[in-house]
This record gives sequence, structure tokens and C-alpha cells, in this order.
Amino acid sequence: MSATKVRPAPTSNIPPSTSDELAASLLQVKRELEVDKLFKACVKLEGSDLHLKVGTAPIVRVKGDLKPLNRPPIDVEEMVRLLIPMLDDRNRRIFEEEGGADFSYTINVDGENWRFRVNMLKQLGKPGLVARRINNFIPNFKGLFLPPILEELCKYDQGMVLLAGVTGSGKSTTIASMLNWINAEYSKHILTLEDPIEFVYTENKCLINQREVGTDVKNFEIAMKHAVREDPDIILVGEMRDQETFMTAIHAAETGHLVFGTIHASTAPSTVGRILDLFPEEMHNAIRNAMAFNMKGIVAQKLLPSIKQGVSRVPTCEIMLFTPIVRKLILESKDQKLSDAIRIGVQDGMQDFTMSLKQLIDDGLIDRPTAFEVAPNPDALKMLLKGINVSAPGII
Repeated sequence: MSATKVRPAPTSNIPPSTSDELAASLLQVKRELEVDKLFKACVKLEGSDLHLKVGTAPIVRVKGDLKPLNRPPIDVEEMVRLLIPMLDDRNRRIFEEEGGADFSYTINVDGENWRFRVNMLKQLGKPGLVARRINNFIPNFKGLFLPPILEELCKYDQGMVLLAGVTGSGKSTTIASMLNWINAEYSKHILTLEDPIEFVYTENKCLINQREVGTDVKNFEIAMKHAVREDPDIILVGEMRDQETFMTAIHAAETGHLVFGTIHASTAPSTVGRILDLFPEEMHNAIRNAMAFNMKGIVAQKLLPSIKQGVSRVPTCEIMLFTPIVRKLILESKDQKLSDAIRIGVQDGMQDFTMSLKQLIDDGLIDRPTAFEVAPNPDALKMLLKGINVSAPGII
């Protein structure tokens, strides 16, 4: 191989020493922090969460169970040494003023970058941390064992789709899978407003812009104000946590956008009440109207340990589509009958948790003890497993 001739560097006004320092800084790899070792342990154990608390050893959640690492407990001095270097100036100010800060954090493990959603907190006056590991890839519906009806919820041009569940129920992953399906099928503009950003999308057919609240834009209100001027077809607004978030999101749905969001609720029918609880009673009729005419579907889910080889957890899903019957019940404040509407709406693609649990058992994904432990109505599940399908009474 012939030697490559090195051209003399062009003349510059930058002194040689300064130029060398600049080159060195550009080539410098991100400095590894002491806490990175614990994040790497979480990745290598295939953990979903990392917990750091003063007085206990680091704990990793693996397949739903909390497992302490084999090392001494963390004292206050070590915790400060581990956590404070993770904070930039903004998050340090938020942490000191509010007692907690949310941000994303990236580490490199064997040449692969892994992202975490971090909550740094104070408890009993001492710092601590909980970090959720975010998958590097976005599985499709089949890979997540999600019902195929979710594909239909991705085909709307406008309206709102909500994912309900407790923390750690897989809501964000399901929404990411839905957005990625749209990305593969349509040429649209997807805008995500997140705090912090979790999944980073690779553009396929869609143009995708991701804005992190606090980093790319000052706050959520400003982000939504800008959003309607940024020509999006689809908007991910993250969590419905207050009146302002919901009203802004429903307005975006009314004005021709397909809006995705998450909410903390245990079932699809109870999500209606959860939304109403955000507002004073005198506004409930207006909110019911807004939901009835703009909501397309609510998907509630829980994650369960799987018995299938190579699968750690699978979602059980309750799906409520906004059919004419569901809209009528919501407008008439007959929320107690929504569960019946789901049960008789199977032909429309709806299902309750009992139906979902039976399907997971039939598919060999979960065992019967797990299903009966979480079943909202064990007797109904027992009958369904025997082939006895009890139809809901007339609800109109």
C-alpha cells in the first residue's frame, strides 16, 4: 500500500497550542461517570429499571422483580458523588427548587448507546434515583403481542387516542409502536412533545420532529402553542396530567390532527372519570361532548410475566372504541354501562381484560394462576375458559 502524503495545514490565526487543544476536545469521548457502572449493570442484566436509594444496595427490576446488586449499600456521600455529576445547570436548579428532576440519560455499552428516562428525587432529605431503560428498537404490534385492532387506530386523520395504565405498564412502548407503524405506512409529519424524550425515531416515510420540554422548548404550554403552527399531521403530547394539557390536546384533535397521549387510569371506562376529575363539575358536560365527538379509542393495558421462552412480559389490553353506543353512554353520563358496551362490541374490535387474559392463556403467553391473580372478574374468566360466553344485558 502506498503511503498517503500529508498536506501541510493551511495557515491560521489560531496559535498552534490552542489549535491542538481544540482538536483534542473535538475527539474527546464523553467522559464516563462513576454512576455509569450501575447503568451498565442494569443493561447487562436486561433490567427494566434501576433504583438507587441511600441505605440500600442498588436495585434492578428484572422481569418485574426487584433484585439487589451484590455490593454494599450506598451511603449519602457516595449517592451525592454518583448523582450530582449527572445534572446540567438547568436540572440542578430544578432539583434544588422542586425536590426532583426528570431527564433522559445515555450510556454506551459495548459500542451500543442505551437511553434511560431518569427521575432524580429526594426522600427523607436524601437524594435518590429511579431510571427506566428504553429499548433501542421499537417492536411492532406482533413483537409486543398487541391486538391487531391497534392498527386501525393508527389510520384516522384526526381525533384522539389515549393509552391508559399505571406507571410501568408499557404505555410509551405501545404508542411508539403505533407511531412507527404510521412512519412505515404513510407520508405524514409526526411531532412529539415529550418530557423527556424516550424513543428516538428513525424516519421512514414520515417527517418526524421530536421536541423535549425544558431542552428544546421552555414548557409544554409553549410547545403546544408552537405545535399548531408547525404543520403536524400527528402529535404525541405525552401524559394528560392537568386541565391545560387535555384542553390543548383535544383542541388539536378538533382542528384536524391525530393526537396520541397517555393517562394514569386502570381501565378504559375509568379513564372517562379520570379525565372529568381534572375539571370542575360545571365543565363536565362540555368535556363529555369533547370526548364523545373527538376520542377514537382508549387502550388500557397492564404488563404480566410471560411463560413463553425468550419473552419476559406481555400486555393484557382492554380496548374501548368510540362507537355510536359508547358515545351515547358518555353523553348521557352512563359511564357504569361502558364495560357492558365493550363486552358486546367484540365485532367492532373491542375487548375487556377478561377476553384479553383468555387469549393470552390460549396463545401460551401466560399461565392460569397469573391470569386469575389479575382478572377483574375471576368467575367470568373461569366461564370463558370453559367456552361459556355470557353476553352483556341490553344497555340502551
